[in-house]
Amino acid sequence: MTIALPARAKLNLDLEVIKRRDDGYHDLRSTMQTIDLHDLLLIAKADATELTVSGLTLGNNDNSVLQAHQALERATRRNLPASFHLHKRIPPGSGMGGASSDAAAALRGLQALFGLEIDIAHVAQDIGSDVPFFLHGGRALVEGRGERVQPLPAPEPMWFAIAWPGIELSTRDVYAAWDQVKGEAPNHLRAAAERVEPRLLEFAKRLGGGWQLTGSGSAFFKAVQTEQEAREAVKGLDGWTAVSRAAG
Repeated sequence: MTIALPARAKLNLDLEVIKRRDDGYHDLRSTMQTIDLHDLLLIAKADATELTVSGLTLGNNDNSVLQAHQALERATRRNLPASFHLHKRIPPGSGMGGASSDAAAALRGLQALFGLEIDIAHVAQDIGSDVPFFLHGGRALVEGRGERVQPLPAPEPMWFAIAWPGIELSTRDVYAAWDQVKGEAPNHLRAAAERVEPRLLEFAKRLGGGWQLTGSGSAFFKAVQTEQEAREAVKGLDGWTAVSRAAG
């Protein structure tokens, strides 16, 4: 049996950094929304664990699917040999949570495939800040390091124009820059991201008004009411663009 799971991207409709914690991480408050743009993860039982990848090139970090697999093996104290194929559509280092969503999909898929009676929410917290949110998706208020997730009512039909400058940003570097420059609504990390990568300033200037950064960057989005408005917003833009809608 092979399980196929969409690993959806997310947008931060707002993002407030509260403070830097004593452990070096940061507390935040953010309204997150999953969208129908997604990676696709295929999982099947196997004699030995392996991962193949197609689509967009992954970033430099160790793959989060294998990290989730290893974390679940440690938590259950058993071997869970599985074959993974990941088709990447979410740009890496874009602030749309691709790696975290892939990890959450791996946890959900492995739990179903092996019939595991375990609370994967606890495992998710140890993998990455956004992974607990992606276990459920939809719209939610996310607080703390990302471990406190409060589901919110589904929005009215909402479309998004998305533009990515092809720049992969390090979340760690952006938060370190926030310690110096702070930020303001709607996304407290934008000034920090522009300090880490000054080319974002020129990219944002080309986009024009109404666009905002998602997560720690580097993708920008514009919320609109219709698909046609979203398509008009990305028309004529160079580089990677997408039109997507809010998804549960």
